[in-house]
Amino acid sequence: MTEPWVSVDQIAGHLGVTRDSIFRWIDRKGLPAHRVGRLWKFKVSEVDEWVRGGGADEEKNMAMLPRHRREKNRGMA
Repeated sequence: MTEPWVSVDQIAGHLGVTRDSIFRWIDRKGLPAHRVGRLWKFKVSEVDEWVRGGGADEEKNMAMLPRHRREKNRGMA
């Protein structure tokens, strides 16, 4: 049996985050998502693998920013 596609609301519920976080993660952190017309669809297994790999890890993503942006995001600038 093939894995079903799920919606933004369903994946947000699965992860316990807001819809806004999902859209931000697609745009900025490479959350695995597939565009079907105007809708975003997800495979839960792909998203779970992304999370386990540290895809949503703020510290990991902060380390990739230039120093001045890291400080700004931490309220130090």
